[in-house]
Amino acid sequence: MTASSTYGAKTVLHPVSDLAAAKAVYGALLGVPPQTDSAYYVGFDAADQQIGLVPAGGPYGLTSPVTYWHVPDIEAKLAEVTAAGATVRQPAQDVGGGRLVATVTDPDGNVLGLIQDR
Repeated sequence: MTASSTYGAKTVLHPVSDLAAAKAVYGALLGVPPQTDSAYYVGFDAADQQIGLVPAGGPYGLTSPVTYWHVPDIEAKLAEVTAAGATVRQPAQDVGGGRLVATVTDPDGNVLGLIQDR
């Protein structure tokens, strides 16, 4: 696997206005309880996917679901997609446990997420 490869789209974050109500709906949809259940994030692991619920769009103000592509080298992928025309929205940062996340926008303004686990 090269630095420009991806492991696939494995994480989708959904902004929600009512975390408790959303947790019930997504729990019923996915058929599993949340793996992470806090006031600022509820995460489900289902079918090798991470489905996250973020109240009020979280610190980055998400207004629609964002798909995160898992990559082996986030900085290399950021360089590649920006050279191809994407714009960095949120530079790579550690969100805990060695996980790096970043977001870019495509030429139409769609938000694409990148994740690198160390």
